[in-house]
Amino acid sequence: MRRFALISVSDKKGVVEFAKKLESLGFSIVSSGGTFRVLKEGGLNPIKVSDITGFPEILDGRVKTLHPKIHGGILADLRKDTHREELRKLGIDPFEVVCVNLYPFKETVKKTDNVDEIIENIDIGGPTLLRAAAKNFHSVSVVVDPDDYEKVIEEVEKNGSVSFEFRRELALKAFSHTASYDIAISSYFNRLLKREFPEKIFFEFNLESTLRYGENPHQKAAFYSEPDFRRDELPALKKLQGKELSYNNLMDSDAAIEMVREFEEPACVIVKHANPCGIGRDKNSIKTAFERAHSTDPMSAFGGIIALNREVDGELASIITKNFVEVVSAPSFTDEARGVFSKKKNLRLIEIDINTEKYPYLNIKRVRGGILLQDADTIVEKIEDWKVVTGVKPDESTMRALEFAWKVVKHVKSNAIVFCRENETIGIGAGQMSRVDSVKIAVMKANKDLKGSVLASDAFFPFRDSIDEAAKIGVKAIIQPGGSIRDKEVIEAANEHGIAMVFTGTRHFRH
Repeated sequence: MRRFALISVSDKKGVVEFAKKLESLGFSIVSSGGTFRVLKEGGLNPIKVSDITGFPEILDGRVKTLHPKIHGGILADLRKDTHREELRKLGIDPFEVVCVNLYPFKETVKKTDNVDEIIENIDIGGPTLLRAAAKNFHSVSVVVDPDDYEKVIEEVEKNGSVSFEFRRELALKAFSHTASYDIAISSYFNRLLKREFPEKIFFEFNLESTLRYGENPHQKAAFYSEPDFRRDELPALKKLQGKELSYNNLMDSDAAIEMVREFEEPACVIVKHANPCGIGRDKNSIKTAFERAHSTDPMSAFGGIIALNREVDGELASIITKNFVEVVSAPSFTDEARGVFSKKKNLRLIEIDINTEKYPYLNIKRVRGGILLQDADTIVEKIEDWKVVTGVKPDESTMRALEFAWKVVKHVKSNAIVFCRENETIGIGAGQMSRVDSVKIAVMKANKDLKGSVLASDAFFPFRDSIDEAAKIGVKAIIQPGGSIRDKEVIEAANEHGIAMVFTGTRHFRH
């Protein structure tokens, strides 16, 4: 009995070699269109699909393989005598291998806005072939990934055919491939029709790694990436040394990197449990930026996650390693720094691109029975739109401190209060149910004199009590969104204490 393999691929990588090996193992190769020409030029003698169907390709190649003599040969369950007999009566040969990958729809969307060209790259016959072959994995090996070519050949050479277990794996990969393809098409049409929040939404993520456990040892966890992640996003990280990154390491590293991206100048962020315990910047020195960040709360910095937006040299590495640190991430490390860090075998060292570009993306939050979806908080605010609402006006230096504090507070869990000087955090109060309690905690956590500092609040003050607390320790200016029904009372309190107050008009809750 003759053995047949159908090959019709958009990605021609390795296909000639694959077909030659199949041919040497006794397979007759059936193909069409561009794949037929490539195989012919590669020295093979493939059979045209049209020679089997007795029907030419039509409609500019839109219809080639959609024919009973093709799909009957793919879908026949050869475990059933009735299917075998029906094939015999109709003169249909069964296919043992179906090798297909699809028109480059995703690539076309990236390179052009021409709708007609994009639509023409929606594959019809390919997904039909794949789904048919995957459904009939008991009898057919469906091959969608060029990386599987060698494994298929090895199995046929060793066992005479592809094992049942591997056929099932290939079927799963084929179904996943067509699902991914359909998600891309659905997403494109949602964008084309300007559906911000479509009736149905689908996401695709690829497994990067399984993790030792989740937030706690009894929870299982894994890390998945988006198909087209950017080089400044977490899947692009390069781990240079240390233990495997844990669930909590990844969560906190993402938070730290997101924070340090706020700053053009040299800056350092130290994170614990997704909250900053210190942020510092400097006009010239990343070492000074680190020292400012660490001095905010040295106790909380123990076992922290550090992100820096400049190259780390040996001197800074020596300073960092004086304390216990879980993760250090930066755009690069000198050889000297690598040598210093290598003495801390468990410390994870991450190299990742860090820039300040603001770009839109969606945040997804799982709730029982569904998800919550929102734009990321990447709004670009203009300082000239801020309003000074008190009699006392902040001077230039104070405005720089307020600008710094406002960048910090948006990354602190609500209710959020931060005390800052021009280039460093001094006290951080996070995650309290009462805003005045966040003020008190920030004061308690402060490691330096707060007199002359500025205060930032992620949302409006519902009462004047927080202003009165801030006045006790000598705060000179406050930045907040405004918008409370008691704004007048709050402004009056600031005026009473001689504190400058700025309204931004933008709230930054972070749950």
